Amino acid sequence: MKDNIILIGMMGAGKSTIGVELHKALPNFKIVDIDEEIEKKENKKISDIFKDFGEHYFRELETKLIEDICKYDKQIIATGGGIFEKDLNQKILKDNGQVFYLKASPETLYARIKNQTHRPLLKQGFGIENIKTILEQREHNYAKAHTIIDTENKPIYNIVEEIRKKRICNE
Repeated sequence: MKDNIILIGMMGAGKSTIGVELHKALPNFKIVDIDEEIEKKENKKISDIFKDFGEHYFRELETKLIEDICKYDKQIIATGGGIFEKDLNQKILKDNGQVFYLKASPETLYARIKNQTHRPLLKQGFGIENIKTILEQREHNYAKAHTIIDTENKPIYNIVEEIRKKRICNE
C-alpha cells in the first residue's frame, strides 16, 4: 500500500483543516484537496459545476482525479464529502492509502459550518436536519474506512496526533 493519508467525512468534518495541519507535521508529504483540484482544472466553483453539468458529471471528475492522484505516494488527500459513496472511489482510495473517516455528530458539523459563507448549500436554507439525513445515508460507507477518528470536542492538534499514531506506514 502506498503511504498516502486519505481523509473522508461530511462537510464540516475538518478534512481540509486537518489536512493542512497534518502537512505541517509531515512536511515531506504533499497536500492535495480534491475539491480545490477540480475547481482549478474546470476553472469553476464546485457549486457551478453541479449547477451547469449535474452531480453525475462532478462525480466522474472526482473519480478521474483520484485515479491520477493515487498514482503517487506521500500525499495527504482531503476529499469531498460524497466521494466515498461510489464503490469505485472506495476501492481506488483504500487500495492507495490509509483512509481515515473524520467522524462528528450532525450538531458539531452544523456548528462548524453554519457561519461559512463559501458553502452554497447553507445559502439555500441547508440546516441540521439536512445534515442528519445525509449523514444517515452516508454513514455505512464512511464506516468502511480503514480507521475512524472521532473528532468530537478534540483540538485539531490532538486529531493530527491521533492520525499520526494510527498510520500504518510510520515515519
